[in-house]
Order: sequence, then C-alpha cells, then structure tokens
Amino acid sequence: MKTTRRSFLKSSALAASALALPASSWAAVRGANEDIRVAVIGFNGRGKDHIEGFRKVPGVRLVALCDVDKKVLDREAQKLKDADNPVKTYVDVRELLASDDIDAVSIATPNHWHALMAIWACQHGKDVYLEKPVSHNVWEGRQIVRAARKYGRIVQTGTQSRSNPGMQEAIAWVQGGGLGEIRLVRGLCYKPRQSIGHVDGPQPIPESVEYDLWCGPSPKKELRRKNLHYDWHWDFDTGCGDIGNQGIHQMDIARWVLRQNALSPRILSVGGRLGYDDDGNTPNTQFILHDYPEVPLIFEVRGLPRSKEYQTNDLWSRNMPEYHGARIGVIVDCADGTLVIPSYDSAIAYDEKGNEIRKFSGSADHFANFIGAVRSRQANQLNADIAQGHLSSALCHTGNISHRLGRLMAPEDIRDQLAFSGPARETHARMVAHLEANGVDLRRRPLTFGALLEMDSQRERFTNNPAANQLLTREYRYPFTVPEKV
Repeated sequence: MKTTRRSFLKSSALAASALALPASSWAAVRGANEDIRVAVIGFNGRGKDHIEGFRKVPGVRLVALCDVDKKVLDREAQKLKDADNPVKTYVDVRELLASDDIDAVSIATPNHWHALMAIWACQHGKDVYLEKPVSHNVWEGRQIVRAARKYGRIVQTGTQSRSNPGMQEAIAWVQGGGLGEIRLVRGLCYKPRQSIGHVDGPQPIPESVEYDLWCGPSPKKELRRKNLHYDWHWDFDTGCGDIGNQGIHQMDIARWVLRQNALSPRILSVGGRLGYDDDGNTPNTQFILHDYPEVPLIFEVRGLPRSKEYQTNDLWSRNMPEYHGARIGVIVDCADGTLVIPSYDSAIAYDEKGNEIRKFSGSADHFANFIGAVRSRQANQLNADIAQGHLSSALCHTGNISHRLGRLMAPEDIRDQLAFSGPARETHARMVAHLEANGVDLRRRPLTFGALLEMDSQRERFTNNPAANQLLTREYRYPFTVPEKV
C-alpha cells in the first residue's frame, strides 16, 4: 500500500504517543478472577503456537491479532471466527497498543521488530511475552530490560526450557556436583539448512504485505531474495542466523548451566556460509568461543549434512551430524562424566566410561508461567525474565559481531591462531573435517576467522575494538526508532 502524507502523519503520531505515555494511562492490574486479555502479534510461524498456547491457559481471553501480512491475518482470524469471543484484527501494531482492551501482548515477529514492539508495549502498560532472540542487537536488548523495570511490566522470554521440570532438575543436579567439576559447556545447533537460492534483481513484494511496516526499524531495501517470509533469518539486516534462531535456546541453557549472569569477557567466531552460493549472508557453519575464565562456553552451528552424498532434498534433514548423540542440544563435560541435553525438556547423564547413570524429563507450560506472573505482579515468578533473555540473546549477537569483523584465513593459520584454547582448536578440526566431507575446498572458499573481542561485561561495551562497538546497535529508520531514553 502506498504511504500517503496523511497515513505517514498518523503513524508518526502513533509512534510519538508510544514514547510519551503518561503513567496514569497504564493498564490497570486486573483482579484475580478476571480474564487476562491477550493479543498475539506476528503468526506466520511460531506465533501460531502462541495463539493456541494462550487459548489453553485458564483465565486467558485472546482478544486481538496483528500481522502486517493481510493474508496471514485473515487466515488466522478466520480460524477463530466461531470462537466464543471474536478477536479484533490490526495491521499496524501501534493501533493495537493504543487499545485499552488489551492487558498483554505476545510477540513473534521477525527479530528486527522485537525490541521496539516490546518497549512500546511496556510504555503502553502492557505485559509482554517476547519470542527469542529478544533483540536484534545488544544495546536494544538492554533497553527492553530498562523499559520493563521502569514501567513495572512483566516481560517473559520465549525460552521455554526454563519452565520444564526435567531441565530444572538436570541443571540443578549437575551444578550441585552430580558429575564432579564442570569443565566445558558446548551448545549445538546442527539443523538442516539448504540454499535459499539466487535471484536476479529486485523481487515483487506480496500484495498482501504492508512492506513499510514489515521493514520497521530495519533499512527499507529492495527485496533481493526469493522469499520475504522466513528467509529474513539469513540476512543480518533482519535476522541473526541460526545461532539467533534455533541456537538461542541452547545458548540460554548453556549459560544457565554455567550460572553466568554477564556477557563473556572474550569472544571469538570462526565460520562462514559454505557449501553453496545463495542470497543469504549469515553463517551456516560457525563456532563461537565465549571465553569465560571459570569454564568456557563453545557454541557450534552446522547447516550442512554429514557429507556431500546427503545434499538432496529427501536425505538432507535425516542425515545431519551428531555430537554425543545430539544434534540440537547442550553437552556438559565434567570431571566424572558428561551430561547430554538433547531436547527442551530432557537430559541424560553418563559416567566417565560412557555408562548411562541417570535420566531427567518433564515439561510444563511456559505461557501459563507468564500469566501467573501477570496476575501476581511478581517478575521474580517468571522462569525466563527479560534480563535472562537479554543476556542469552546478546551472547549470540557478540559472536556474530566477531564474525562480521573477521577475515578469510587458511585452515592451518586458523589452527595456529587457536593455540590459546584446546577446546576451540578441537572444534575447528571437526569443523574442517565436516566441510571437507561436504566437498568444500577451504583453499578456494576459506573460513572467516573473527575478530578476537574483549568486553567490559558490566558496561556491555568492547574495550579493544571501536568498530565492534558500532555493531552493538544500529541506525534506525524513523519513525521506528528504539528510544535512547525509555
């Protein structure tokens, strides 16, 4: 839809109202016996689970839906047309947030919109369930935390493993010395990612999409890939690659195991987008070292299958590599054995000889945990408060910053540069072997050796690289600007 002067002025006024809302207009805390009125924003993917999840929580009423794609919006609204309480529909989130008939919002939009929507929602007196990663960059993640505290809002991160009893028990057990001293924690995201292809020239925007709203805080550019939806994950303007897509879940669990409540003091990425040429620019093969002085955290991303013969549509997803039997998970190496966390709600403990000695399992409702805190007004009741979501998301972002400031380097030179870290060197060796098995010639298509970054973890600023500090935030597009003062 063409943006007219009238519609621009209307959107600008709505944006301004979100940044200057008086405390007196905050939504009132609803009584214990009243329904919590929830709106879901963005549901072409994970958001569909939000719709169904909140509808199942007792005492919750789904009252509104919002999506910039009218086709998607109408599809989900049609599914609810026979519900006891029909929902209102919105294309512009600012109009939704201005409503006094909504208590909480659930956000599952592309990453580049997460922070601004969450902050605007807090300023409008709404509580927030926010999908992972909670931010597109480090600075705006901290801004959400500040907004939540300033306006007294309940803000839950969508890292649902934190609500699962099986995960809680396993982590408490290993932290308590169940396998002796923890020596290394490794996150895994071995998830099949095929090429998104190449396009020649700008692609048409679907007629059902309000593209200016879709772009929001990100640059409004011509579409230079086949699919507007989902493949935004593989463009740094809007997404964070697989470490910030799937991997944020496992990054959060890994940091939880380590009891680390600050960003790592040293960060290094090694990786690239290898095995095919396409329109994505985020790594499909990567490892990140978060060099905490007590115990290091290494995170691995692999999108290619075990070897080249499996690079076909029907074989790729069924033939991904594994590490200690896990593809997407967390491996905790300890003095007396290993804890393998292969899912969102289970774990298996092995002794030093590889014998299984204990299992953990059990899940719970993360949406219900959020609603319970909304009723009690106690943020400490949340299993995944926004402060936790910010830190885990930021670990993904700082790793990507290292990658983006890196340089192409031959395998033997990378190996030499990694002499300071045995675990990183071992991880690099397995990465090289995996790429070679997929037919990647690292002489012709080298890996990127990222910038070795040092960080003041309290200030959340790099101390050795001004260019890296520039990437802690971004230039925002008016009127979709994350406020410096929330």
